[in-house]
Amino acid sequence: AVIVFFSGSVALLSDTLHNLTDALTAIPLWIAFALGRRRPTRRYTYGFNRAEDAAGLLIVLAIGVSALLVIFESTRRFVEPRVMDHIGWVIGAGIVGAIGNELVARYRIRVGRAIGSEALVTDGRHARTDALTSLAVVAAGIGAAFGVAWVDPVAGLIVAGAILWLMARSARNMSRRVLDGIEPEIVDEVETSIRTVVGVEDVTDLRVRWHGHQLRIAASIAVDPHIPVKTGHDIAHDVEHALYHQFSCPVSTLIHVTPHGESGSHEATAHHRR
Repeated sequence: AVIVFFSGSVALLSDTLHNLTDALTAIPLWIAFALGRRRPTRRYTYGFNRAEDAAGLLIVLAIGVSALLVIFESTRRFVEPRVMDHIGWVIGAGIVGAIGNELVARYRIRVGRAIGSEALVTDGRHARTDALTSLAVVAAGIGAAFGVAWVDPVAGLIVAGAILWLMARSARNMSRRVLDGIEPEIVDEVETSIRTVVGVEDVTDLRVRWHGHQLRIAASIAVDPHIPVKTGHDIAHDVEHALYHQFSCPVSTLIHVTPHGESGSHEATAHHRR
């Protein structure tokens, strides 16, 4: 911000604004993670992990706002051109910003994918766009060094385009989370893991969704109808145990046991399902 004040670089101003929004988006994400650790209540029986998805939507909104600010400042600089001062400091700030933001982006994305948090991955991608804006600052500084003033606002507009592309991608992923969408390969992985458990004859009514960075799984497993209730219960627990070990993120399961080959075992409720 100090270098922006003395240099007048609109590209560096864009980078500063984007970094500021990136820092601020960490606040709702931190609050969401803190809420997610609270125990379920009689009103919120599923807990508070959904707060993480709400924070992800706020991050997408912040990305869009930063893009609009960059577009506004870049357009204004076309109308009111200004010669950039202290070019060396501007280029240096851009290099430092690019390296720092890329390191932060890699860390957030890696951790977000490890724990299944799309909101944290989105925040990491947000940090990666900060690295892009910082590289645009370097380009603007080099252009100014050669007396080409238009490079500065053009670099700002290019950055705005990259930010808007990121916003569209992040909005799609977060909207999918909010609508209980999930990656098909995860569903395949869940089904394969259940079928490998000894005693499971079939898997039906499989439901998988993200709840924050928690994976919630519901499924009906068919077992031998002649085994004792306790054995069927033990098989269900074996299924849960297998799923806990299958994924690195927190897993919540609901396993229903049904007799294999007994077509009339659900007749009492079948008409409600239709």
